[in-house]
Amino acid sequence: MANLKEIRNRITSIKSTMQITSAMKMVSAAKLKKAQDAITAMRPYSSKLTELLQNLSATLDSEAGGAYSTEREISKVLLVVVTSNRGLCGGFNSSITKTVVRTIEEKYSDVDVDLFAIGKKGGDVLSKQHNIVATRNDLFDDLTFDNVAVVAEKLMEMYVDGSYDHIDVVYNQFKNAATQIPQVEQFLPIKPIEGGDADAVNSDYIFEPSKEEIVEALIPKSLKTQLYKAIRDSFASEHGARMTAMHKATDNATDLRDDLLLTYNKARQAAITNEILEIVGGAEALNN
Repeated sequence: MANLKEIRNRITSIKSTMQITSAMKMVSAAKLKKAQDAITAMRPYSSKLTELLQNLSATLDSEAGGAYSTEREISKVLLVVVTSNRGLCGGFNSSITKTVVRTIEEKYSDVDVDLFAIGKKGGDVLSKQHNIVATRNDLFDDLTFDNVAVVAEKLMEMYVDGSYDHIDVVYNQFKNAATQIPQVEQFLPIKPIEGGDADAVNSDYIFEPSKEEIVEALIPKSLKTQLYKAIRDSFASEHGARMTAMHKATDNATDLRDDLLLTYNKARQAAITNEILEIVGGAEALNN
């Protein structure tokens, strides 16, 4: 059994760790509320904009729909990987890296795949086995639509000039503080509408000046919004994952501290008992 000094040092160390994890939990909880409100308010707008764009694109030819909706034979793929810049958030980052590896092996095993890393953790892990063409770890320092729009414009440019035939975004979708769902979402080309009759849908709208001009204006805006929503989802998921991880870490540290206190008290009681026995034995020896 460890001596009393070693146990006291361990208890002090664990108490310090508990203070850190508890503080990190409270900070993440405060940031989560703001991030959750932002993504919850944005989802309906993003979904409706994407739906409208898909409906419009389904009735236009490739020239009117622009180069963003043209399906090409896939020979080179770009995966936009959204992770975090910091750790201590449970399996948040590892779930994305595993999803990327699985997607490459199962879906793109016969084509060239490059990665665009948004977030330091994902880039550090995946760069060991895959080609990282660009990184943007600074987005989370000031997460605004304008900053994300710059990245979206770069991705659109790489697709239009033929650098890549297909672009996907891999990110964690926020469900609640304890649950994040890894998603592989098609970014380019624009995913066509699934099911239903696009002509019937379009009959509900009156287009002014024309469908073609509206689509040309909507496509860049929709793609920027789609990427911004994905990064916002990941941002909220990160704080939820970190809050949950720090809560569990604090609980585990509390249990360990209680176990060590029990061990310390038992060892201290045993030491006091031994001292009393020695005193009593010495007194008996003197009396005899």
